[in-house]
Amino acid sequence: MVEHLTRRTVQKETVRAALRQTDDFISAQNLHRRLQDAGSKIGLATVYRQLNAMAAAGEADTIRMGGEQLFRDCGEDAQRHHHHLVCERCGKTIDIEPPSEAWFRKVAEDNGFAISHHILEIFGVCAECADAEGRSADDGVEVADESSAGKVNATD
Repeated sequence: MVEHLTRRTVQKETVRAALRQTDDFISAQNLHRRLQDAGSKIGLATVYRQLNAMAAAGEADTIRMGGEQLFRDCGEDAQRHHHHLVCERCGKTIDIEPPSEAWFRKVAEDNGFAISHHILEIFGVCAECADAEGRSADDGVEVADESSAGKVNATD
């Protein structure tokens, strides 16, 4: 592995510790703000650099939500391929089991693709946020029928 991805530094350990204290996905800006509030002098560019290095090394998950890159500590899941259900309101994140690898291969094959990798993130509103908004979690949800299942973009 590349040295800058595995080398331990005070900044990297500080960012890693702060990320581990967060159960859900968080932006670099919000993590930096938490570090500043705790008295850390680490700069925002360093937080970004360390989070991206952790993501590249498979130590952190990263997703894009609302045009922003978010990060989450992989913890024990670092070496296990996993997917997420993410609340768009509060950021609550749950690891989920995806469709079978055979499903990904079939969708790709049916559409003339050779799979290189896949990413599966499901976004919505959790029950707690839906309750707070006075509606059920499935209000307004549009679900594609089975005939459109082969049209999903999936890579492995």
